[in-house]
Amino acid sequence: MKYSLIALPFLALQFGAQAQEKLPFTLTGDIKGLPNRYVYLSYTEGDKEYRTDSALSKNGQFTFSGKLVQPVEGRLYLDKNAARYGEGDMASFFMEAASMKLTSATGRLKEAKLTGSKSQLDQDLLTAARAPIQKKLQPLSDAFNKLNKEYIAAIRAKKPEATLESYKTKLDKLKDQMEPYYEAMEKTDKTFITRHPNAYVSAQLLRFRVSNMPLQEGEAFYAKMSPAMQQSADGLEIKKELDGLRAGSPGSPAHEFTKTDINGKSISLAEFKGKYVMLDFWASWCGPCRKGNPHLKELYSKYSAKGFEIIGISDDDSNHEAWKKAVNQDGIGIWRHVLRGLDWSKREKNLPNPEDVSDYYGIHSLPTKILIDPNGVIIGRYGGGGEDDEAMNKKLKEIFGA
Repeated sequence: MKYSLIALPFLALQFGAQAQEKLPFTLTGDIKGLPNRYVYLSYTEGDKEYRTDSALSKNGQFTFSGKLVQPVEGRLYLDKNAARYGEGDMASFFMEAASMKLTSATGRLKEAKLTGSKSQLDQDLLTAARAPIQKKLQPLSDAFNKLNKEYIAAIRAKKPEATLESYKTKLDKLKDQMEPYYEAMEKTDKTFITRHPNAYVSAQLLRFRVSNMPLQEGEAFYAKMSPAMQQSADGLEIKKELDGLRAGSPGSPAHEFTKTDINGKSISLAEFKGKYVMLDFWASWCGPCRKGNPHLKELYSKYSAKGFEIIGISDDDSNHEAWKKAVNQDGIGIWRHVLRGLDWSKREKNLPNPEDVSDYYGIHSLPTKILIDPNGVIIGRYGGGGEDDEAMNKKLKEIFGA
């Protein structure tokens, strides 16, 4: 498992590069049994504009109005704090510039149905296709979430390391059990995108999925989108993801970087010219990353004398101690280690983060490994958006021999 989502005429009008005019929408609600209280609606109103509105529900009835540039995913909820963590009673749906109605006979938002949105009809098709898989996945997902809360509570209570390791082992086992269902879900999503290349739901799905696809597959999906859809907000983000993935894929020059390593010494990728270098993008909290470390140590032991180097690039900028502890525990201090350089304050404000090495290689899931030849050209990508470890082993054997 890696750690890391039929309205054509309407969409064509809304998504065109020149069609930035905001058009009005209304959303009325009829939630039987809902107490008189405020309800909240959050959605993206335009390019990087996020909006949250409130309306007073009386006898389960309320109305929202606003303007949209294109169809967007909206969330309706009752508790702001719970919604922030994806918890509590809430409804998620696709809004567009139209007159829409949300109804529920149970008083629960999560059971409400939206009518009046063509994009939501597409989402309903996708939900129906996913339903058989979701039914089998849900018990495992619920068990994982429950256990994960217990694990977090144990961390806060500073329980012994043996107790925490027991939780992590159980969580990893549940992840392994869920993996086949996630793979089936991914296959279902790709089938939907293929059949509905110009649906907004497909654009959002592709935006979520593309960073973990092989570059050629992602490019093929993108090429089937209409020019207007490619210019949509999601279409532009897909292109950005593909450009990043291309920069971190075979044939591209490796991005040069200079960092301070785990021992406080300066390290530059340029120092390794003339050698084969594996950039190992990982994190202390990534179970699959750390499970792969024994094999990585074998490869390093086998090929380091022949001109093979590894640079570990960890996603632990917010927890240096966990990073150093993991390097020690796993015995991987035999190669160099740096942090990726993520600045969350910049990321949250959507500001450039030039020190983030992961961005230059299109890294969106862990583990991912990038193999660079002696001339500084990428010749292999393994993990997110690339090949598997078997292909990596084969490549290294071709280079260095048995």
